[in-house]
Amino acid sequence: MSGRQGLALSRRTLIRAGLGAGLGAGAAALTVGGAGVAHAAGDSARRRGYAFLAAAMDAYPENAGARLAQSYTDQAGLFSTAFTYDNALAVLALLAARTADARGRATVLGDALLYAQDHDPAYGDGRLRQAYNVGPYVFFDGSRQPDGFVRPDGTANVGTQFGFTGTAVGDMAWAGIALSALAGRTGQRRFLDGAVRIGEWIERNGRTDEPLGGYKFGVNGADEKLPFTSTEHNTDLICLFGRLARLTRERVWLERRARARAFVEKMWEPDGGFFYTGTNDGVTVNKSPIPEDTQTWTHLALDSRAHSRSLDWAAAELAVVDHAGRRNSTVPEGQTYEGVTFSSASLVANEDAPIAEFQPRPDRNGVWFEGTAHLALALRDRRGRGDEARARRLIASVERAQDLLGGGQTVGGGALPERSGVVSASSPLDTGFGFGYYPYRHTGATAWYLLAAARSNPLRA
Repeated sequence: MSGRQGLALSRRTLIRAGLGAGLGAGAAALTVGGAGVAHAAGDSARRRGYAFLAAAMDAYPENAGARLAQSYTDQAGLFSTAFTYDNALAVLALLAARTADARGRATVLGDALLYAQDHDPAYGDGRLRQAYNVGPYVFFDGSRQPDGFVRPDGTANVGTQFGFTGTAVGDMAWAGIALSALAGRTGQRRFLDGAVRIGEWIERNGRTDEPLGGYKFGVNGADEKLPFTSTEHNTDLICLFGRLARLTRERVWLERRARARAFVEKMWEPDGGFFYTGTNDGVTVNKSPIPEDTQTWTHLALDSRAHSRSLDWAAAELAVVDHAGRRNSTVPEGQTYEGVTFSSASLVANEDAPIAEFQPRPDRNGVWFEGTAHLALALRDRRGRGDEARARRLIASVERAQDLLGGGQTVGGGALPERSGVVSASSPLDTGFGFGYYPYRHTGATAWYLLAAARSNPLRA
């Protein structure tokens, strides 16, 4: 199959592309608790990571009520976009800190997700959109986006400027996982109710009786169902449905969990020891590209010895080292980063052409720090011979990136705390799914780093 087939099979693919498409505490006030990196340098790196999450939440002080965190620094060109997935991860990373102030911030983000559920401008069925605007900006065409997360009419400010209006099962699952975690930590019923609404939306809109089964991708902005079925999404559902079974004590969630798991296990390639990305038609397995996260998240969700070789496949087959001597690297002279890239297609990307219009050319050895962090977490979770040492090397690379990459970047026009926030990639990289990652500080990458440092598995039901 072509490397571009299965374009939409990643959660991060813009659903529109080819498819229709407060707290008074400031950033410095967040503290680090619970298990974590014992040495002082590691603790400092974690504090700076949490400072970035706080700054991303507080970037628009005029909108200090219901709010989400901006996903990327301003330099990424996405303005005040707050992706649902990134904010769900931020909730989970904040809860992993196990401090009262971090839990308070997690609660603010969770309540914002509930607000978006209850105040969608078009639907009342419990869906969340791919992304929202959280502050004012002037778009590229000169048009103004004047509102914060809550519009003057009370509706949630959906990210229409970039077409982030669809609803993906993976995004919904992660939001449900975050809300269920808040329900367990706070005992507040509203978070469980929101997670159940998400689960029911997925059951209504995603369940398929196609030969490969599982749950399909979701809907685009026009509410048209999408034909793809993703290994990644169904992996997320193993966790979400398992949590809902435990919290509600309703057995129907166990049946739904088993359905998602059965699909994931059908994507296993025993000869190679890895998972395929999913299916485009519900009948044929899509065998290229092979992404990293279907190897790491499956371990975190399944905890299956029979499938744990997927971590070795990812660590070996997707390993990259980025440095200034690379053809399209943007890493400064004298710096080197190791980790993994996004997919098998990233390793053979066309280095002579930009990833997308107006974007730079990719570096085949660009390190995807989000994936590097969840590989480190999965290795720590597996606890095999040599796993901890490998995980520490990966985490050290991510922490070095936080120290040295993305300097001078801003959120909401304001300066960030010094050396805070992990960039999504060491150099521009082509995912092979129709989009790229770039060296901009990122809420999602930072959250995954914090989860890895805290040894906190967000996908264990």
